[in-house]
Amino acid sequence: MTSGSTTVSPQTPTLTEFAIAGMTCANCARHVTEAIQSVPDVASAAVHLESGRATVRWLGAPNPDAVASAVAEAGYEARAADSIDGKQDAPQSSFAAWETNVVIGLACTVPLMLGEWVFKFGMMYWFAWLSFVQAGMVQVICGARFYQGAWRQLKRGSSNMDTLVALGSSTAFGYSTWALFTHAAGGCFFMESAAIITLVSLGHWFEARTSAKAEGSLQALLNLAPAMARRRSADGTETEVPARELQINDVVILKPGDRMPVDGVATRGDSSVDESMLTGESLPVDKTPGDKLFAGTVNLDGQLEARVSATGDATALAHIIAAVARAQTSRAEIQRLGDRVSNVFVPVVVLIALATGLWWGLAPAQAGAVAQALSKYLWQAGVPGTALAAAFIQAAAVLIIACPCAMGLATPVAIMAGTNAAARRGILIRDGIALERAGQITALVFDKTGTLTQGKPMVTAQEIFREENGMKIAAALARRSNHPLSRAVAKLHADEFPFADWQEIRGSGVQAKLAAEIVRLGSLRWLGDCGVKLDAAKEWAEKRSAEGSTILGVATDERLLGVMALRDALKPGASEVVARLRGEGIKIYLVTGDNTQTARAIGREAGVPVAKVLAETRPEQKAEFIRELQKKGERVAFVGDGINDAPALEAADLGVAVSSASDVAREAADIVLLKSEIEAVPEALGLARATLRTIKQNLFWAFFYNAAGIPLAALGFMSPVLCAAAMGLSDLVVIGNALRLLRWKKAGASKKPETD
Repeated sequence: MTSGSTTVSPQTPTLTEFAIAGMTCANCARHVTEAIQSVPDVASAAVHLESGRATVRWLGAPNPDAVASAVAEAGYEARAADSIDGKQDAPQSSFAAWETNVVIGLACTVPLMLGEWVFKFGMMYWFAWLSFVQAGMVQVICGARFYQGAWRQLKRGSSNMDTLVALGSSTAFGYSTWALFTHAAGGCFFMESAAIITLVSLGHWFEARTSAKAEGSLQALLNLAPAMARRRSADGTETEVPARELQINDVVILKPGDRMPVDGVATRGDSSVDESMLTGESLPVDKTPGDKLFAGTVNLDGQLEARVSATGDATALAHIIAAVARAQTSRAEIQRLGDRVSNVFVPVVVLIALATGLWWGLAPAQAGAVAQALSKYLWQAGVPGTALAAAFIQAAAVLIIACPCAMGLATPVAIMAGTNAAARRGILIRDGIALERAGQITALVFDKTGTLTQGKPMVTAQEIFREENGMKIAAALARRSNHPLSRAVAKLHADEFPFADWQEIRGSGVQAKLAAEIVRLGSLRWLGDCGVKLDAAKEWAEKRSAEGSTILGVATDERLLGVMALRDALKPGASEVVARLRGEGIKIYLVTGDNTQTARAIGREAGVPVAKVLAETRPEQKAEFIRELQKKGERVAFVGDGINDAPALEAADLGVAVSSASDVAREAADIVLLKSEIEAVPEALGLARATLRTIKQNLFWAFFYNAAGIPLAALGFMSPVLCAAAMGLSDLVVIGNALRLLRWKKAGASKKPETD
């Protein structure tokens, strides 16, 4: 696993917003993001192509100059915006800029296409001059973005898609200009040079529109918290104030239909609250005084008063937004393949284009013969009439068809769509690596309490052996612990005792000094290891354990004072979830610190084979068990509630925490399930597999497109105009395929169940 328990810095992150210049596509936005995230003390960076802005979260002191330098190193420009709300110094949006390119480009290019293809003006001298003027306007006005991008990359000794577009269109326009002024045979190709820039701009315009859809879930989260809040002052008056002015311990009023502006605790009133936008759970949650309220949730029917407990970046909603933004801008290991290819791709394509030009220019007969021989298997090649024209035009076609934008988009756009789809379902995925690994899981290890079971055990039976105070001591010992079993025992009595040196033995129980004695509450196995005599409880414990109860004992030194049986019911649908996962070929294991009989009873009820139930395990033993599975070649996910599960979460290839909105800040695992239903586990794994499948499909398409397109362009089967259209189409195919994840629906098991 790439990460385990992460503590949130006590220092609230600082936000800085930058205006970014030079980005022309989603690939550019990815490069800018990576450059910013390489700066020390940057917690995260969210780069928005459409608005041309970047929001940077700092862990330490902001260093805008370092960000500007890093972005400049990547070939772009960054400057800190004057205001965080974006009302000043806002650059022209990418969408609007491409729209301008499309309007001007179509206005100049469509008449040229009609003149050549419909009215057959192509060989007329006056039309050549008209074409020169109109194509020149496209080169100067619409091509400026490509030339600027290519120049920025050239200054840092690099190249990108802008380089290929600039070279391709300039080649066609430059040759045509020379042919026009010298009256060279072979004709002019002004229409092609204009169409290249126009069609590529059109592709970017569509890309900007479709990419904006992939950011929809994150934008929806950003809009959940209202800008204004209703605050009650000390004298009882209510005033509307900006939510950002709220302070800890302020009192806010929620009327029916109001959204909670910050996190808080209900102090007065009863109501139902819709938390579906955070947890994915459709049923409203009843709220009474003492219950937690979260920013962005909707008060449905009653009036509530709440005391503010967290504001700004400290709210659960802010942590969710940060987690989604981080995941969207992260990288998966599979992306390294595309990166390695992209790093050498442009120079190789330039060499291929040069070789294509030399071949058609110096050996036109041979090149034409090869194209003619292949025409009977493909289609008729369309090659200019002169060798010089063919050399320039086919070289330009190679440059245009090979633009590597689709290759660069293949992985990040799928990760963006996958993490957005997961967030809509109350599933937070830490990063692209976690998403990728979730799609490769072969074995899944469940913790019991709070994971397969509801995590709300109740004491169902008790047996006292020595003194009546035994259960009171047990309740007092348990009261300081947050473990679900301890919370259940603590409800037995309200008495307090003067304990000293209280401590919790992780995975075993709690103990303290009471007068001159050591009192303990915990599993019978642990008590036995501590020297407690357990013979009196053996028969009683075995009977209750066989029924699926968890047995705890309370003892003073070596004397057993009493035992109690606690029962924690399975979560609704747990057995169906286990059956579904097994049906998908995933091996299911159950590990618990509970005794063997209880563990096996729960395992039988959930559908976990007896041979795959591991009981009476301490937290470090759970981790060791996971490592043993990994040695056998399994890719292991561990699913726990985050309590005493840190070693196992660390050891697993994928850690999944069944959590709640209040636990988001801890981010105890690679995947955090904000909703309590156990169905979220196969849903998260299924979505991850779908995302990984989409990434592979996108990479295949990107490689196939270039592998097929470059030879066809070099052999004369694709004109520069067709190449520009195909290049734009390849980007849309990759983005459109990724956007299908936003409509992903879980399907039934299709694989053969794993054998017992």
